[in-house]
Parts: sequence; C-alpha cells; structure tokens
Amino acid sequence: MRNFLIHLGYGLVLGLLAAAGIMLAAGKPRSSPVMLLPTPAPTNLTIDITGAIVKPGVYQLPPNSHVLDAIQAAGGLRVDADVNTLNMAAELSDGQKIIVKTEGQLPVASDGIERSIPIEVNGLIDINTATAEQLDTLPGIGPTKASDIITYRQKNGAFDRIEDIQNVSGIGPATFEAIRNLISVSGGS
Repeated sequence: MRNFLIHLGYGLVLGLLAAAGIMLAAGKPRSSPVMLLPTPAPTNLTIDITGAIVKPGVYQLPPNSHVLDAIQAAGGLRVDADVNTLNMAAELSDGQKIIVKTEGQLPVASDGIERSIPIEVNGLIDINTATAEQLDTLPGIGPTKASDIITYRQKNGAFDRIEDIQNVSGIGPATFEAIRNLISVSGGS
C-alpha cells in the first residue's frame, strides 16, 4: 500500500505540473503583427488677410507658415502699408485674421480682438485709408462693395472728393446720399 501511495503522490504531482504547464501555455498572450498606419498629412491653415495688401482675402497655406508667407500669398504689401506694425516671422494658426495697417491707422481693442481704424476727421471714415471691414460698416456697403472700393483705390489711386466714390461700380446716387455725411477723404471734404 505504501508503494501505491507513493505512486499516487507522484502521479498527483506530475498531473498538477502538467496542468500548470498547459495553463501557462494556453494563457500566454499571442502576439499579432503590428500594423503601422500612415501618418496623416498635416492640414493646411486657413487665414484671412486684409488691409494694406494687394489681394485681400482668405488663403490656404501649408502648416508652419508665417505672416510673411500670408503677405506673399496675398500679392504683397501696398505702398501705404505700415511695416513697423508687422511681425513677419510670427507663425500663423488656423483661422487667424491678419490686418495689415496703413500708415496713420491706430489699433483699437474690442472684445480682445485687435482691429484697426483710420485716423478719422470729425468722426468720419476716410475712404482713402479705410479697410474693407470699416467700409462694410457704412449703410448700403456690404463686403462686396467694400472690396470693390479698395480695388478701385488700388487701380486708380486715392479719391480726390467724397463724390468720387460713385465711380466705383455699384455705388450710385442713393448709396452716396446714405453715406455722404459719414465719409471723408484724406485732406478733403
């Protein structure tokens, strides 16, 4: 009987070791191949640039672009641009608005956003230096007409008289009458 118990003991020990080996083998994590996904290409930045530049508008620029890149995309600076207010090396962020001031414009803070306004004569908007955003505040002048006024200025030079704004396509006598007491020209009426 003693031999029987010894063999039974050895059998139990061997059985337990075999069961433990099977459990370890079955419980081993199996490695699967790692699939590398392609890194998505960085998306372009969308910026809005206005003011004293050749072609104001919204532009798509590559990531890590700077203010200088935005100005170049917009056709460069106009001759009346105040370059001292620009940091050409500043990195752009998506959705950023850049306002290139003209000489004589003062910054105004409103809701934490910097805007620019021309030096006003008696509170009037100078149609020779106003940005598209400022012209858009005039009655009957929306974004399209504001852009047309700036394009006209760029092609034909400064307005001599406030009445000359009627030379811009889409601005007739009715629109002029609505804005005549709100506008001025540099050194003029």
